[in-house]
Amino acid sequence: MKLEKKKEIAEDLHEKFSRSKVVIVTDYKGMNVTMMNDLRKRLRAAEVEYRVVKNTLLARASEGTGVSAIRDKFKGPVAVALSYKDPVAPAKILSDFAKENSKLEIKLGVMDGKMLTVDGIKALSSLPPREILLSQLLALMNAVPTGFVRVLAAVPQNFMGLLNALREKKEKEAA
Repeated sequence: MKLEKKKEIAEDLHEKFSRSKVVIVTDYKGMNVTMMNDLRKRLRAAEVEYRVVKNTLLARASEGTGVSAIRDKFKGPVAVALSYKDPVAPAKILSDFAKENSKLEIKLGVMDGKMLTVDGIKALSSLPPREILLSQLLALMNAVPTGFVRVLAAVPQNFMGLLNALREKKEKEAA
């Protein structure tokens, strides 16, 4: 590969590393073309990019990004999964695929400049999808004011109940 092409690939990867929410490094040794195409298809459906690049280019592209925390871990045949929106999606897809195909090995990852171990990636994969997390957060945010309004509404209601009970008691005493 010519030097200009290598520089172009490194610059492209640097820009992608800078934009990505999570980067997961995998070892694809022993996977055939059919398996790789199946994995790429699953990742593409979740808007995750999966690239096989030389380790030296990965290390060069990671300079000045959060991925530089793992640049010394680029050894052997590696591929990187990059997600720009949902950090849970690639972890979930790669973990599921690794269970089905023992040839794929998840090595490590980076999220927000912090290194993720294999256990961290598995924990990330067990989280519900982003939409569900957002709906749960919205439900929690809605529950607090709703409960507050119910408490405030109960005060006059209880007071009215007390006044009615006093009125009924007075009526019985008068009768």
